[in-house]
Amino acid sequence: MRDLLPLDWEEVSAIYAEGIATGVASFETAPPSWDAWDAGHTDVRVVAEVDGRIAGWCALSPTSSRDCYRGVAEESVYVAAWAQGRGVGRALLDETIARSEAAGIWTLQAGIFPENKPSLRLHLGCGFRLVGVRERLGEAGGVWRDVLLLERRSEVIG
Repeated sequence: MRDLLPLDWEEVSAIYAEGIATGVASFETAPPSWDAWDAGHTDVRVVAEVDGRIAGWCALSPTSSRDCYRGVAEESVYVAAWAQGRGVGRALLDETIARSEAAGIWTLQAGIFPENKPSLRLHLGCGFRLVGVRERLGEAGGVWRDVLLLERRSEVIG
């Protein structure tokens, strides 16, 4: 585990694109530019390396610019196809949780398509709980999609 650096963007965006291509990871249709992604992910950003390659990444983005929500962040985690099933997602999420708590973040939230069973299992296994279903939240490929809203409250803060 280490900080995600600008030099990692090529590998990180390739993993992101791989996740997008599954159709169950994101409403996005392509990864953004580094500048756009960097501006939106200002808190915790980590990568996992396996055998000298980036195997996955996890990052937080603020949910609001209002000071009262300074301790609430949205979490995203992506694992390269070749590294799935090796505990990379769990290691990334555990590291992100530890770093978020050290940074004073008391609530992590995640939006997951109901069809993304591996991500749902990962998050529930890391202490997230299902808050609800955001029905027909967005449209992707001509289909309106539900999104499960999960959150994890810090045991240290709040």
